[in-house]
Amino acid sequence: MNRVSFSLIRMLLIARNTLLEASRQKLFSFLLLLALGLVGGAQSLREFNFGASELKFLADLGYGAMAFFGAALTIAATAQLFFSEIENRTALTLLAKPVWRAEFMLGKYLGVVAVTAVFCALMTGLLVAVLWSRESALLRAIPDSFTQGRTLRIVDLLLAGYLQWLKLTVLAAFTLLVASFSRTQLFTVVTGFFVLVICHLQYLARDAYAQGGSTFAQVAAGFVGLLFPNFQLFNFADDVGAGIPVAWDRVARVSVYALGYVGAACGLAVFSFRKREI
Repeated sequence: MNRVSFSLIRMLLIARNTLLEASRQKLFSFLLLLALGLVGGAQSLREFNFGASELKFLADLGYGAMAFFGAALTIAATAQLFFSEIENRTALTLLAKPVWRAEFMLGKYLGVVAVTAVFCALMTGLLVAVLWSRESALLRAIPDSFTQGRTLRIVDLLLAGYLQWLKLTVLAAFTLLVASFSRTQLFTVVTGFFVLVICHLQYLARDAYAQGGSTFAQVAAGFVGLLFPNFQLFNFADDVGAGIPVAWDRVARVSVYALGYVGAACGLAVFSFRKREI
């Protein structure tokens, strides 16, 4: 094994096979169709906007569906695609060849990232079409409400979809880290959802302990805030729905933030899998 150098080609081949395997799974098709159906039929739910503007309601509903179904798809697909290789002993056969364990893990990760990219691209494309069509209808019906022209920009809608995908790549890296040492698929899925909840709510605990509490609690909250990413940073849907342009520097900072956590989680996953007996 020491005579074989690390190969990007082998890693990409594993990623391609992972993507093909995921595309054959019924779970991917089911969640994708369910999410697309929800976004496509969003206009029939306009009566439940709870006082928000119609375009903002449609944007919130679309990106909310993308976040919820995307998270479920990411966690389930990462766990299933990893453990299917272990349970079917195909990982043992593959690693018996001149394939690094790092190539195997990173290839599986890139395959899941490609799956989430397809999901987010289709969801974002449909949401852009729905919002653009509805805003065009409102422009014709009540032009006095759009004295400044269109409030939604396609580039902002695409950036919001990109950031949703970026969040899913971080979640996939953490789920893969859990799978690298977990013995069961169920444990990985349950832990993945716990990580999702922690990442969405960790800022609340950190702010609460920062305002008051013991020194130990503040240190513990700071450690949790450092260990788990803050998924609220990836939520640009509120700005997009309100017609506020997305700041490019903010997108760049969040991208670097996500890449840092992806690199750390994938590195730990590779290290953990190297010590694992298959």
